[in-house]
Amino acid sequence: MKIHEYQAKELLRKYQIPVPHGKAAFTVEEAVSVAKSLSDRGPWVVKAQIHAGGRGKGGGVKVAKTMDEVTQYAKSILGMRLITVQTGPEGKIVQRLLVEDGAQIAKEYYVAITLDRALSRLCIIASPEGGMDIEEVAAKTPERIFKQWIHPTLGLRDFQTRTLASQMGFAGPAAKQFQDILKKLVRLYLENDCTLAEINPLIQSKEGNLSALDAKLDFDENGLFRHPSFQELRDLNEEDPSETAAKKFDLSYISLDGNIGCMVNGAGLAMATMDIIKLEGGNPANFLDVGGGATEEKVKEAFKIILQDSKVKAILVNIFGGIMKCDVIAKGIMGAARELKLSVPLVVRLEGTNVEQGKQLLEQSGLKIITATGMKEAAQKAVAAAEAH
Repeated sequence: MKIHEYQAKELLRKYQIPVPHGKAAFTVEEAVSVAKSLSDRGPWVVKAQIHAGGRGKGGGVKVAKTMDEVTQYAKSILGMRLITVQTGPEGKIVQRLLVEDGAQIAKEYYVAITLDRALSRLCIIASPEGGMDIEEVAAKTPERIFKQWIHPTLGLRDFQTRTLASQMGFAGPAAKQFQDILKKLVRLYLENDCTLAEINPLIQSKEGNLSALDAKLDFDENGLFRHPSFQELRDLNEEDPSETAAKKFDLSYISLDGNIGCMVNGAGLAMATMDIIKLEGGNPANFLDVGGGATEEKVKEAFKIILQDSKVKAILVNIFGGIMKCDVIAKGIMGAARELKLSVPLVVRLEGTNVEQGKQLLEQSGLKIITATGMKEAAQKAVAAAEAH
C-alpha cells in the first residue's frame, strides 16, 4: 500500500525525524490558507501529491516567492494530468497538494531502507548524490551508492551507521544527526510493516542541519491488520479500480499491458500461464489468481474484472482442480459468459478433480468456448484468438 508524501512526513514526525513544516490542501483557497499559516514572507513550496516520483521534472513542484504565486501554482497544479517516468504516458490527475516552507539547501542526499530478497535482510541504501537524478547516479556511478545490511537479530549496529555517515561525507554534529535519523528510520520501517522507507532528498541546510525534504513510505498489505488506522491513509483515486475491486472478493489481481486476460488458480500456475503466453508470442493483460476455494460467484467477479480492461482481446482460463472442482469452475464460467454476454474469445483448459464433468458441461453449454487439453495448446489458441479478434 502506498501513501502520499504529506502522510509519510506525518509519520516521520512521530519518529522525530526532522521534516519541513507543511500541510495538505485540496483547493486553491486551502493552499493559500496553509501558506499564510506557515510564513508571511515565504518562500513556499507547492507540491502535487500523487503516488509517483519524478513530480518536479513533470512540473508538479513549484517554489512560490509571493502569495500570488502560491495561488497561481495551486491553480495550475490542481487538476493537471501529471506525467512522470513512474506514471507512464497516461499520467495521473492531481487532486491534492502539499504546501510547505521553502528550504535553504546546501546539499542533497539519498537514503532508503528496503528488503534485499536475495539475502533475506533489510538493506540501507545511501548516496551523497540525492535528488531527482538518483536513478542516473545508480546507473552511471554505482560506486556512489553505499549499502549496509541489517542483521535480523542484532539489528542495526553503531559501526554501520558510523560507516555510512563517513561514506556520505558527514562529520561532527551532522554525522551524529545522520546516524540518529538512520536508527529512527529503521525503527519506523520495522514497527509499521514497511516494504520501502525512502527519503529523497535528505537535505543539509546552510546551517548544517539535516531534514527530509521528500519522503516515500510503502506498506506490506499482509501486515495492515496490525495497523487499522492506515486504512484512512488509502487514496483509492490513486489505485487501479480493478485491483481495488479484486480485493473485495479476495482475488489476487495485477493489471498488465497485454491483451490476453488470464484467470488461473494458484500463483505458481498463474506465473507459468503468463510465461507460456509470452513464449507463444502473446502478452498477458493481467495476473489473476482466484485461489483454491473459488465459488461460482468469485469466478463471475473475476470475469467482470478482466473485462473492465478494454485492451483484452481474448481470455484464457487455466484451472487445475485440486481443492477446487472443475465442474464448479465450468458452471461459474458458463454463468459469467451468459450474464456478461461475453464478446471476446474464451479459451478454457481444465485439469484435475471432476475434469470430465467440467468439460461435458462446457461442451453442452451452447456457448462459443474454445477448449484445450494442455497449457501449450491453450496458450497457442489464446494467442491466435486475440490476434484474430
